[in-house]
Amino acid sequence: MKERIQKILAARGLCSRRRAEEMIRAGRVTVNGAVCHLGDAADPETDEITVDGVPLAGAAPMTYILLHKPRGYVTTALDEKGRKTVLELVDCGVRVYPVGRLDMDSEGLLLLTNDGDLTNRLLHPSHEVSKTYQVWLREADREKLRALQEPLTVDGYRLRPAKLELRWLRDGEACVLITIHEGRNRQIRKMAEACGMHVTRLRRISEGPISLGNLKKGAWRRLTEREILELKK
Repeated sequence: MKERIQKILAARGLCSRRRAEEMIRAGRVTVNGAVCHLGDAADPETDEITVDGVPLAGAAPMTYILLHKPRGYVTTALDEKGRKTVLELVDCGVRVYPVGRLDMDSEGLLLLTNDGDLTNRLLHPSHEVSKTYQVWLREADREKLRALQEPLTVDGYRLRPAKLELRWLRDGEACVLITIHEGRNRQIRKMAEACGMHVTRLRRISEGPISLGNLKKGAWRRLTEREILELKK
């Protein structure tokens, strides 16, 4: 059965679908000896697909990883600035890719997989996958915390109201749980700044049905079959 070339490359664990599109645009991918173009399709069972002249390897097993990302790591496969990447922490025998981003100064739950279809579904705004963060704040008070739950505009984008649970508030510092759906770049930090507060620490503790639990910083584990099924729902 024919599929888009970028989908095939991602399914084989070679790269992310976005990276596959870049490789196709650069003329690095051929099908039966002919350079392919973005939008082309092929049958991975019958067509010969090569990348930089090397035939595409067989399909890698679908792999689903939960990592407790520490601070100081970037969520990219390769960083042009030479910073440490989360892939240095995961040695599962299969090339996997981060599902979305968690900025370098943040920590907590990060999913990695070679399932391109699931990644696209989790990241698409229409699916409204909830993400909960434990957030430590400075310059906080009850009025500012109430404002944090109101619809805010960040970088010209109107955000949905966040759900907030106060853990403690004392002497201008607070710890809260914040649940959002959009997951835009540094969203919670920007939301706090818009309300006159500063984030001192941020840890993601759940994404959809998956929870960080007691997994130690820098450690990873494979998702259970039940977790994978719940995630695909």
